[in-house]
Amino acid sequence: MNESGAKSKLGRAETTDILKLLPHRYPFLLVDRIIDMDGDRSATGIKNVTANEPYFQGHFPGNPVMPGVLLIEGMAQTAGVLCVRSGAAPASPLVYFLTIDKAKFRKPVVPGDVVEYHMTKFAHRRNMWWYRGQAKVDGQMVAEAEVGAMVASMGAGAGGAD
Repeated sequence: MNESGAKSKLGRAETTDILKLLPHRYPFLLVDRIIDMDGDRSATGIKNVTANEPYFQGHFPGNPVMPGVLLIEGMAQTAGVLCVRSGAAPASPLVYFLTIDKAKFRKPVVPGDVVEYHMTKFAHRRNMWWYRGQAKVDGQMVAEAEVGAMVASMGAGAGGAD
């Protein structure tokens, strides 16, 4: 909440906004838009799962199921957009996973599903954030996890190529 007690709404982020905020690109951009952001505290991201996703070719052919690890990645990307958009993280950040805890997968996600990633911050220390996430389809929880990440500026960290 801000000084007046009102929420610090950041609104939405469309795909073009997300591409400016995160370094991820197809096929590893796993959130299509963010429909609600509250400061760096919470956000809801959307992923429209389509039959032409590349992972369906090899993940249970004939009975396509979205890999659970990609649901967690979508949760982390939603939280990453939130950190960068709120100004809590540096411009042009690199986000590195620190932890994935308490991951549970409750129901398969299949082509045609619309996944909602509900992320809520529960800790922040220096350049590290931790979020609780729930992935839901039609209001039913399909996965949940706690994710932690470290945010660094481009050029810092692992010394990657240009």
